[in-house]
Amino acid sequence: MSRIQARFGELAEQQRKALIPYVTAGDPQPDVTVPVLHALVAAGADLIEIGVPFSDPMADGPVIQAACERALVHHVSLHDVLDMVREFRRTDAHTPVILMGYLNPIEVWGYQGFAEAAAAAGVDGVLTVDMPPEEADDLVSALHERSLDAIFLLSPTSSEERMRKISQSASGFIYYVSFTGVTGANRLDVDAVAKKLDVIRCHTELPLGVGFGIRDPESAARVAQVADAVVVGSALVGKVAGLVDRPGSIPAELAATVSAMRAAIDAQAVT
Repeated sequence: MSRIQARFGELAEQQRKALIPYVTAGDPQPDVTVPVLHALVAAGADLIEIGVPFSDPMADGPVIQAACERALVHHVSLHDVLDMVREFRRTDAHTPVILMGYLNPIEVWGYQGFAEAAAAAGVDGVLTVDMPPEEADDLVSALHERSLDAIFLLSPTSSEERMRKISQSASGFIYYVSFTGVTGANRLDVDAVAKKLDVIRCHTELPLGVGFGIRDPESAARVAQVADAVVVGSALVGKVAGLVDRPGSIPAELAATVSAMRAAIDAQAVT
């Protein structure tokens, strides 16, 4: 059982919903990332998504695109990201870590070599935004051979055939994008999300996480009413953008945001 599966099992027993913050590795500078990861866990994160900087993040809006640019100024590579995970694991052996990014750096490395290195560093799951499930068998096989979860995206336009295919390939959890478009937009319709999640649950028993459009404690709590996990990215990365001149304050500022979301999610669970 992977760390991701174990964590969702623990949360289910506790009747709690997962909070999954996203940050871009190396933003705004490499030495900030690991302290941020620890601060997020202390603030109530159940799993963490780490964005791998990429020069053409086509699924991301301006906020995360700018974060990638800030990280790439420091030449942060996939190898560097794994080094950050390895450093994080020195004092945290329990929090699941998911790499989120694009296929090109993984293909350059090679699926087998990447999967071996990721597992050795302490990664638990990989989400490649631009890898369609129809072409993912070799990567999924390499990940599963090393007990890494392959995480896939579904969206409001996903057909039931696509849901079935992804349910066959995915492990850990499935990430549902709450609306079509790029990250950072504000078009969250929780009722529509709930209806789509009901359809997806007809095809899988995996936990369902929802991301895109979660900007504050209120929206996090609303999504937690219908999903198994709440994924928050642009709201955090946007805060980083405002603190590039004060990098030492970034861990505490992001932790405060996550803590407020954690409290709101837990409060709705008991009302």
